[in-house]
Amino acid sequence: MEAGRCATHLCIIKSLLKKTTMSKTIFITGTSTGFGKLMAITLSKAGHTVIAGMRETRGKNEPIAKELAALPGVAVVDIDVTNDQSVQEAFASALQRHGTIDVLVNNAGLAGFGLVEAYSVDQIKKLFEVNFYGIIRTYQAVLPAMRRAKSGLIINLTSGASGHAMPFMGPYLASKFGVEAITEAIQDELAQFNIENVTIQPGVYPTEMNTGGKAGVPADKTEIAKAYDPVATEMFNAIGAGLFGKMAEFEMDPQVIADGVLKLIDMEKGTRPLRYPLDAIARGADIEFIKARAEMKKKWVAAYTS
Repeated sequence: MEAGRCATHLCIIKSLLKKTTMSKTIFITGTSTGFGKLMAITLSKAGHTVIAGMRETRGKNEPIAKELAALPGVAVVDIDVTNDQSVQEAFASALQRHGTIDVLVNNAGLAGFGLVEAYSVDQIKKLFEVNFYGIIRTYQAVLPAMRRAKSGLIINLTSGASGHAMPFMGPYLASKFGVEAITEAIQDELAQFNIENVTIQPGVYPTEMNTGGKAGVPADKTEIAKAYDPVATEMFNAIGAGLFGKMAEFEMDPQVIADGVLKLIDMEKGTRPLRYPLDAIARGADIEFIKARAEMKKKWVAAYTS
């Protein structure tokens, strides 16, 4: 009996040690709503240390900041990814407190719909400040520490349509295309430091970004937009109805994205894909597209290097 109890206790200790060694420190941007909030909750439940980044932690987001801060292993930090100083201070604070950041999840983002001609340059810049330049800022804030550690994982949320464009989404998808390019380029640049990069490509999910609960950055030249009517409005409404209809038909659950992040984090180093599509509506077409693009890139590189 005594030997049996010791064996049981040993198993418990080994299990606890395993959980401790597997626990990672994860910085997530945009955790006040949608995917980001679900990620913070999911990773906390999995035993990880989570740095939940969001804006206005003492303003409009104070209730959700307090909610997340009450979870095990979660620390909330104020960060505005459009502001250089805010990003640098948030990461410096996190590193000082936790000593390391093992994983960065670039989740913060804005949606935007409208005709390309009907967008002012300033409005397009707003999209890029969050969706593209925000990611450049977080990379530059976290990479020095990851390079010193010779280890790290950066997960960037892009779009299920990041390999092709759609009408009324040109500027938005351009910002996401840009993130795909940065992720692919930097993957080889960071290989010597054992830092991996992955883009998650979600389809359309019922988050605040798509249901209107979170303000986007729409086209703002209304007079130009009117010149495209009635054709443009009819086309836009048809596309919207199709997207939302499929979202309901396939019962798209945002938890899939949070679970996908956890799965990527738990994968063995060196086995993570560059692109990780999570879109049930695509029914495998997204995976085929990614494979075909990878094969074409191999041929292109071979043509230039052989």
